[in-house]
Amino acid sequence: MVGCGFSAAWAQAAPPPVNPDIYIPTNSGDPPPELIPPEELSLPESPAESPALPAPELLVPAPSPLDRVVPARRGGTVIPEPTFYVESFQLIGSTVFTDADFAAVFAEYRDREITFSQLSNIAAAITQRYIDQGYLTSNAFIPPQTVEAGTVTIQVTEGTLEDIVITGTTHLEPAYILSRLRLVASPPLNVKALLAALQKLQRDPVIETIAANLQAGTEPGSSLLQVTVTEADPVEVTVNLDNQRSPNVGSFRRQLAASDINLTGLGDRISLTYARTDGSGSLDFRYAVPLSPYNTRLQLAAGISESHVIADEFENFEINADGFYTELEVSQPLLSRLTQELRLELALTHQQSQLSLGDGSSLLGLGLEESEILPLLSPGANANGTTRVTALRFAQTWSRRQPNQVMAVRSQFSLGIGLFDASRSAAAPDSQFLAWRGQAQWVRRLAPDLLVFLRGSAQLASTDLLAIEQFSLGGQSTLRGYRQDALLRDNGLLLSAEVRLPILRIETIDGRLQVTPFVDLGTAWNYRDRADTLVGVGLGLLWQQGDNFSARLDWGLPLIDDDNSGDRLQDNGFYFSVRYTPF
Repeated sequence: MVGCGFSAAWAQAAPPPVNPDIYIPTNSGDPPPELIPPEELSLPESPAESPALPAPELLVPAPSPLDRVVPARRGGTVIPEPTFYVESFQLIGSTVFTDADFAAVFAEYRDREITFSQLSNIAAAITQRYIDQGYLTSNAFIPPQTVEAGTVTIQVTEGTLEDIVITGTTHLEPAYILSRLRLVASPPLNVKALLAALQKLQRDPVIETIAANLQAGTEPGSSLLQVTVTEADPVEVTVNLDNQRSPNVGSFRRQLAASDINLTGLGDRISLTYARTDGSGSLDFRYAVPLSPYNTRLQLAAGISESHVIADEFENFEINADGFYTELEVSQPLLSRLTQELRLELALTHQQSQLSLGDGSSLLGLGLEESEILPLLSPGANANGTTRVTALRFAQTWSRRQPNQVMAVRSQFSLGIGLFDASRSAAAPDSQFLAWRGQAQWVRRLAPDLLVFLRGSAQLASTDLLAIEQFSLGGQSTLRGYRQDALLRDNGLLLSAEVRLPILRIETIDGRLQVTPFVDLGTAWNYRDRADTLVGVGLGLLWQQGDNFSARLDWGLPLIDDDNSGDRLQDNGFYFSVRYTPF
C-alpha cells in the first residue's frame, strides 16, 4: 500500500505468434490475433479489503495562516480594534490564481474600514482556496507594509519540492521512480497530484510497496520527499495446460512461459514462451522497454512455429507448415489516471507461413503437381506454399476500473501493405486489405465471489482475407460447444455472457470454487457471402487458489449443428485449462 506520513512538517496487444495450422479443406492458417489479451479482467479489491489511502489533507497538516486576531479584553469589556480604510487588494507571489479569482472575497472588504482580524480572514480564505485545489504546502499571509492609497498587499508563499530521496531499491534504478515523480514535482507543489503519482507507482508491477514521507525543507514553503520502495519479484514462471488448439494439429497444448519484468533495472520486460501439441510447436519472444516517464513503450516481438496435420482423416496427406512473425510496436497513453486509461498503439507486423507436403502425401497421387495443390490448400499462397502478410496496425484501448466493476474497450485498424515481399494475388486473398476489429469486456461484482462477465468482439473487412487475418469462432476462449476455430471468416460478431456463482470457499488455503453458467452466440461470414451462426450454452467449474493456481472445466452444448464431427473432447463440448505459477 502507499503509506504517507508527516515528520517535521508532514506517498498488450500485439498479435500472438503465427502457428500455421492447417484447416482442411478450406482454411490454412491461424485465427487472427486476440486484441484484448485472453486473461480476464480482474476487479480491484472490494472496498472492505482495499487498504485505505489517506486523504491528501491528512498527508500534510494545513499550513498555518496568520492566526486570527482575537479582540483583546479588559475585564468584561472588549477593547475595540483599530480600523483602517481599504480601497483595493493586491495579490503577489501567486502563479496559480489571479486577483480576479478572489474578486468575491475582496469585494466584501473593499472600499470600507476593516480591522486587522478581518484582513487575516482574507489571507485564511486564500490559503483555503490553495488547500482545496491540492496545494497543501502553500500559504497566504499579510506581510509588514505601509498601506498606501488604500491598497493592501497579500503575499503568497507557494510550496516547492526541494528534493526527492529514494531508498529501498536494489535492482530497480532510482531514476525510474524519480522521473515519474518529477512530472508532478514542479512548483507550486500539488500534494493531491503527488499522491496520485505515488498511487500509480504502487500499481506498477515492478513495485511491491511504496511509502512516502513529506518533510519540511530548508527554506520556507519547501519540502523534502522521502520515498521507500520494496521491489516486486521480477521473475515469473508459468505452466499452462489446455485443449485450446485445433484438433488438426493436436488440441492438447503444453506451455511453459518465463518472464522478467525488470530485466536491467529500467522497468524493461522480457518473456519467452514455448508451447507444444502432438502436431505443433512454437517459441515466442517479447521485449518491451519504457522510453519516457510518460510510459511510452517500445516493444519487439518475434516467434517461430512448426506444425503438421495429425488428424486421422488427413493423416495420409502429410501436410506440414512452418511460420515466423516479427513485430515492432510503440504505445503511448493519452489518458492515465488511477481509475481509467486511454492508450494508443502503432505496430508494424510481418508474418509468414510456409506450407509443404511430405514425399508420401496421398495428395500427390491426384495427378497434380505440388505447386498446384498448395494454393488450393491455403488460398492466397503462392506455388511454393508461401503466404506473407505485412501490416500496419493502429489500436486504441480504453479501460476503467471501479470498486465493483471493470470495463475495457479496444479498437484496431489493420492495413495490409506490400513491404517485405508480401503476398499479392489478383484472384485470391493477399496482403492488401483493410480490416477493423473491436472488442469489449465488462465485469461486475454483485457480491463477494459473485461476478457477471459480458464480452463481445466484431470484425469487418474490406475484402477477402488470408486465414491468419480472419475472425475465429469456436473453442473455450470464443464460442463454447464447438471445436477450436470451427468457423474462420472475413467478418464476424461474438457475444458472450457468463455468471460466476460461489459454491465453496476454503480460507485456510485461499481457495474458492465457482460454478459458471454461460451462453455464447456468434455469427461469421466471408466477403460477399452468407453468414453462418453458432450458439452454445453450458456450465463450467472454476477453481482458484491464491494468485498462482487456477483450473477450469467447461462443458458447452451446441444449439446449432455444424459440419464438424469427431470423438475428441472439443467435439463433445469439453474444454479444460490449468494454470500454475510456482514463482
